[in-house]
Amino acid sequence: FGSSLKGSAILCRAPALARGCAEALRACATMAANFQDVKRSPTFMVGSAQQRGMLEQFQKREQHFTEEYQKNKPLCFSARAYQQTHPAKVRMGYKDADATLTSPMLLGVCDGVSQLEEFNMDPSLLPQEILRICEELAMLQLMPDMPVSPQDAYRGPISLLKEAYQASESFGSTTVLLAALDNGTRIHGKLHPMIAVLSIGDCELLMLRRTNGRPSDLEAVFHTEMQRIDGHVQTPLQLARVDDRIDPDFTEEITIDVIERGSAVHCVSCYEGDIVIMGSDGVFDNLFNDEVADLANSVFPPGRQIPTHEALLGHLSKRIIEASHAKTERLPNGQMPDAPIGRGGKTDDTSCVVAEVIEWTEAHSKVWRPRQRRWQWPGFMACGAQCAVDEEELDDYEGSMRPHGYKNPRVGRDAKFNSNDDDEEDDSNCCIA
Repeated sequence: FGSSLKGSAILCRAPALARGCAEALRACATMAANFQDVKRSPTFMVGSAQQRGMLEQFQKREQHFTEEYQKNKPLCFSARAYQQTHPAKVRMGYKDADATLTSPMLLGVCDGVSQLEEFNMDPSLLPQEILRICEELAMLQLMPDMPVSPQDAYRGPISLLKEAYQASESFGSTTVLLAALDNGTRIHGKLHPMIAVLSIGDCELLMLRRTNGRPSDLEAVFHTEMQRIDGHVQTPLQLARVDDRIDPDFTEEITIDVIERGSAVHCVSCYEGDIVIMGSDGVFDNLFNDEVADLANSVFPPGRQIPTHEALLGHLSKRIIEASHAKTERLPNGQMPDAPIGRGGKTDDTSCVVAEVIEWTEAHSKVWRPRQRRWQWPGFMACGAQCAVDEEELDDYEGSMRPHGYKNPRVGRDAKFNSNDDDEEDDSNCCIA
């Protein structure tokens, strides 16, 4: 179970995938032996042929409208994330392949397949790269009151994820959960912000709202479902890029098929004060929805003012992770706690994003003004003034000297992706861990 302690075997149901499988199984058996102290079993890498035959079963295109919106103002996310690597993986030196994204217009959780580390692949690279490019695209396409060229127009989460995948280069396999806030929808002439949720695999999203006004408790108003092949918890639907070491029949067209035909997409009305909670399977296999809602109400009691301080959002995400891990420990009476996956839950890497829907302000516009797409022009460096400096020209400058107006493209938002600093203000915009 779980998409973190990945990999004691590779599914090879299609005959073409059998080549080289014996060697793969021997490598994975070694890894499985190391996890004897871990409850349940790890997630398996799913063969492309197996995934392709199941896509129509997972595809969803649903809209969830409510017509309560009154104020004609754009909205965005204020979000924090927290994740915790399983202690057994820390002891053995395995990487945590989870990644999270908390930007104003897009939230994301990716749960990478750590099993690929047995094939000398870094399983964390593809999840991180996918979310980084998705964030750049979303801020370019979805920022309120910003001019957007026709080629950069937002065309929904499927097109966004497909473009991000095609612009990426890393190898790996991962589940994906995205939530994009689109302020472009109008109902009866009024602005009606919507959250477009895209899911591939078994990460989940839960939306909470005070349906009876500010003095009332938060209640669940929307919840996604897991996508698991044949219902097995070890085999979630996955977005992948692999080579002959794993799947000799793999082509990127297979992953494009997964995005276009296998993804579950929901468009949900959102309102100021809504709470969005996204988590890997390690969260929602261990916690029931009402337990998550109870934790949220304990941190965000009725009657409180919004927006919520980012530190409280981070505090709730940490409490959710701790509660998930506690399901694997015995109660004082000696019994194991009940969990959606069964008594005792499962021991897994866990990641969680907690976001509040708030008003988009001029301050957001100043911080998140458009930048050049770094991944689109690899031979150039873009400065904040949207000019371009050819890398070869930098050889003409001595030491640390640089052309007027030049800014290191690694400084700025890249620092937010890679920083491990705990300072609240530095982490308030984006986290990829």
